[in-house]
Amino acid sequence: MEIRYATLADADTIARFNQAMALETENKVLADEVINAGVGALMENPRDGFYVVAVVDGVLAASLMVTSEWSDWRNGFFWWIQSVYVEREYRRRGLYSAMYRFVKNEAAQRADVCGFRLYVEQENISAQNTYEYLGMKRTAYVLYEEGI
Repeated sequence: MEIRYATLADADTIARFNQAMALETENKVLADEVINAGVGALMENPRDGFYVVAVVDGVLAASLMVTSEWSDWRNGFFWWIQSVYVEREYRRRGLYSAMYRFVKNEAAQRADVCGFRLYVEQENISAQNTYEYLGMKRTAYVLYEEGI
């Protein structure tokens, strides 16, 4: 298994992963032109975030996205882990754990990262167990959203 930063060559697969995740978790279809543009926009603007991928035997098997949120309380950035997807046949093999450790190691090289956050569907107990096993704690906050 190889864990690395994603490159532009990975963009189409990451977009496909995001489409699969949206369909699997929210029964939502993401339009090709929107998700492709979204993935490309982040890759072209690394100050806004980055993708990490897991490659198994030469196959791109998983990815996640990291964006940042400034915390004035901590004078640092929380790295938000988002768009986590592991191809079905590669699940339960430690790919997410390896990607998370990669992200933590990268953050340890920087003085401006103060922690990690993510959100997860309430019904996704398997993912919640993984996050807790890796040391993350459930917070008391409830997430609100409004689209435009």
